[in-house]
Amino acid sequence: MKFETYSSSRESCCDREACAPVLSASDLSLFYGRKAAFRGVNLDIHEGCITALVGPSGCGKSSFLQSLNRLTDLIPACRIEGTVTCCGKDIHEPATDLIALRRRVGLIFQKPSPLPFSIRRNLDFPLREHGFTDRGEREAKMESALRDVCLWDEVKERLDSPATSLSGGQQQRLCIARALALEPQVLLLDEPCSALDPISSGAVEDLIADLRNRFTVVVVTHNLAQARRIADDVAFFWVKENAGRLIEHGPAEAIFSDPENELTRAYIAGLRG
Repeated sequence: MKFETYSSSRESCCDREACAPVLSASDLSLFYGRKAAFRGVNLDIHEGCITALVGPSGCGKSSFLQSLNRLTDLIPACRIEGTVTCCGKDIHEPATDLIALRRRVGLIFQKPSPLPFSIRRNLDFPLREHGFTDRGEREAKMESALRDVCLWDEVKERLDSPATSLSGGQQQRLCIARALALEPQVLLLDEPCSALDPISSGAVEDLIADLRNRFTVVVVTHNLAQARRIADDVAFFWVKENAGRLIEHGPAEAIFSDPENELTRAYIAGLRG
């Protein structure tokens, strides 16, 4: 299955009624060997929205995030049941082009993971791998991506320096820029601020919020205050019967002000978790 290239210049919309889900999980379960990481998740990810996945450690949030672009395929003995669709197409169909899927649905890890190259090559290498052969086009995309994450002015005079010479916050923004250069439709972020100091964390959080108008974002966070600040939608996970379960999801305002489930209410109030 081929996925069409997405142009990040297209305006997004966060109208849940008007927009079909970009990603949709239906009765989705994930197992590591015999152990279930999560079971029976049904969740729509809406275009142009920031969806925050919240809940205690070990409830399957990161595993669910990685299942959305089939990164779980790389984990031995990992098994998926149920379906995930991307723009209406089942991502588990045998004909799925995984390279195209992961370009369209990019993932940023908790710990900054720059490649052991220069700042320039961290961006140039994936562009080459995805077929951008024109040097001028690659350089334009690199500059645009670095400007998107407010890093261009900080690194433009030292693009050939090692990426590892950057601060932790700069490295995380570089990793986000690396994903943005490939013009994804969806960005998956697994606790992108947890390994950063408060100032760097604030910069990355502001960046995520600023991406709302151009990208669909799914972010795992343990920081409820952060989720309250940036999220349009919230999905609350919990462990029940030794497996992660999606307990409640909906608009962030409703989840934080008037959750329907008692577990959600207790977690939001800091009484559980």
